[in-house]
Amino acid sequence: MLEIKGISASYGAVRALENVSLSVPAGRIVCLLGANGAGKTSTLNCISGVVPVTAGAIHFEGDDITGWPIDRIVKRGIVQVPEGREIFPELSVADNLVLGTWLRRRDRTAAKGFDRVYDYFPRLKERADQHAGTLSGGEQQMLMIGRALMAQPKLLLLDEPSLGLSPLLVQQLFGIIARVHADGVPILLVEQNAAVALAASDHAYILENGEIRLDGPARELERNEEVKAAYLGA
Repeated sequence: MLEIKGISASYGAVRALENVSLSVPAGRIVCLLGANGAGKTSTLNCISGVVPVTAGAIHFEGDDITGWPIDRIVKRGIVQVPEGREIFPELSVADNLVLGTWLRRRDRTAAKGFDRVYDYFPRLKERADQHAGTLSGGEQQMLMIGRALMAQPKLLLLDEPSLGLSPLLVQQLFGIIARVHADGVPILLVEQNAAVALAASDHAYILENGEIRLDGPARELERNEEVKAAYLGA
C-alpha cells in the first residue's frame, strides 16, 4: 500500500534520513523503532509532506506522491497523528473533531464520523462540549486519534501515541488502536515503547542514525538478542 524507496532528507546541513526503504502492506500494522533522534518522526513527516525528501521516492497505492503538498496527501488518504498533544485547547472536543473533516467539509457523510469516533472513544462523547485543554493527557491523545479518524484515512501514521501515559492508559489505547486496525485501517506506528509496539505489529523496522539497521516480522524481532538488549531491557 505504501512503498518508500531509498529516501533521504535533511534539516539544513544535518542529514536526518539516508537511503531509507520500507513498506506498509494493506491490512497490516508496521512499527518503526529506534532511539531518540534516529529519524523515526522524520520518516513520518516525509510521508506526510511536512519534510521534503532530497532523494528517493514515496509511492501510495501505486501513485508517486513524492513532493505532493500536505493537503493533497491528506485528501489521498494518508493522515498523521503527530507526537505530543497537538490540539486546539480553547475549542470544544466536538469542534476539534470537526476540524478533522475540513478537507471533506462538502461531503455530506463527513458528520457520520462522529458516531465512529464516539464508539471508539466514549469518553470524548461525554466531554463533547468541554474545552479540549481541560482533558487529561490520555483523553487528549484519544482526541488526536479521533480527529485523524474523522478524515477517514486509508493509512494512519501514529507518532508516539503512548508518550507520557500510564501503563494502564497505554494498554487501553493500544486496545483501541487494535480495533481501528481490525476495522480496516493499516497503520505505520512510531513508538518508544518497543515491547508494546512489537506486540501490536506485524512487521518492524529498526532505525539507527537515519538508516534502516534491521527489519523483519515483529515476532522474530521480539526474539532477536540484539533487539532485546537494545530496546526490550533484556
